[in-house]
Amino acid sequence: MADNSAQEKSEQPTSKKLSDARNRGQVAKSVEINSLVVFTTGLLLIYFFQTFMGSRIAYFSTSIFNSLDVLEINRSIVQNLAKDWYLFFIITLAPILGGILIVALISNFAQVGLKFSSEALMPKFDKLNPFKGVKNLLSTRSLTELLKAMLKFIVIGGFTYLVLSDLVSSATTLEGLPVNDIVAFMLESAFSLLWKTALLFSILAGADFAFQRYKFHKDMMMSKEEVKEEVKQTEGDPQIKSRIKKLQYQAAKNRMMKNLPKADVVITNPTHYAVALKYDVNKDPSPEVIAKGVDELAQRIKKVAMEHNIPIHEDRELARALYKMCDVGDKIPAALFKSVAQVLAFVYHLKKSKKKKSII
Repeated sequence: MADNSAQEKSEQPTSKKLSDARNRGQVAKSVEINSLVVFTTGLLLIYFFQTFMGSRIAYFSTSIFNSLDVLEINRSIVQNLAKDWYLFFIITLAPILGGILIVALISNFAQVGLKFSSEALMPKFDKLNPFKGVKNLLSTRSLTELLKAMLKFIVIGGFTYLVLSDLVSSATTLEGLPVNDIVAFMLESAFSLLWKTALLFSILAGADFAFQRYKFHKDMMMSKEEVKEEVKQTEGDPQIKSRIKKLQYQAAKNRMMKNLPKADVVITNPTHYAVALKYDVNKDPSPEVIAKGVDELAQRIKKVAMEHNIPIHEDRELARALYKMCDVGDKIPAALFKSVAQVLAFVYHLKKSKKKKSII
């Protein structure tokens, strides 16, 4: 029971998981939206180019029927006619096909943005496994898509039948009309069928788009264990990071204690804080903190200072201020110049006095 709760996908997907899914080509995309856009674009293009298409089809039909009585059938003529018809339909349908291609690309870009995924194009040989293929066919996702396709077919098929039955009854009045009028009726009827179907299609596409976004978000949900594992991969194992920090701190402390004998003075408060300063008048613009510590480390600094005869000066406020305001390697701030200068002057005075005594 505990294992099930741990694996329950109750956490929102992280930006990394969404980014990785996008790199694999997994995005919330509705095929029905693309179909709707292509369908509607074709409808609008047929409407705007209906005169152009109608005139070309009428001319093409008239030329064929007028030449039937004198047409000789042989290989050369059939090849020429096939070539002419091919070019005719290419030119006639070029505005429709070109517009649909452009809009289909724009529709995909609008849904998922501009993203080229080389990983999605890589061949996946595990898909050639027939057992896995059968398993995928019987999966919940495949059954859902099958039910959706069947429902869409039934709804659109039934709606189309109702519209066409009305158009067929109207077509009985076309007998005896000129070719141009017949073509015009056909285009008008096709347009009527298309826009009514597009209206129904838009409802189905909107519902599918909402469903795909919901399903994608649900699939991207993560369990608490997955979130923890991702944090380990991106930021590192907390235990390892803690260990590294301890090692880094220990190394920095060792370097600090190694440089401590170079200090000119150690300022303490006297039990809790200790800050060691070094100042070379000829090189440094201001004194530098070369070691600092609190509690146990402060006592170690004082001990090393005594072993190397480094002066220890007690100043509670100055020691606290230096510890809080400066890191090891920092120059002291201007606000503490005066206090530190007084301490250093006192230390230098002591050193001169010791030198004179040793000479005497």
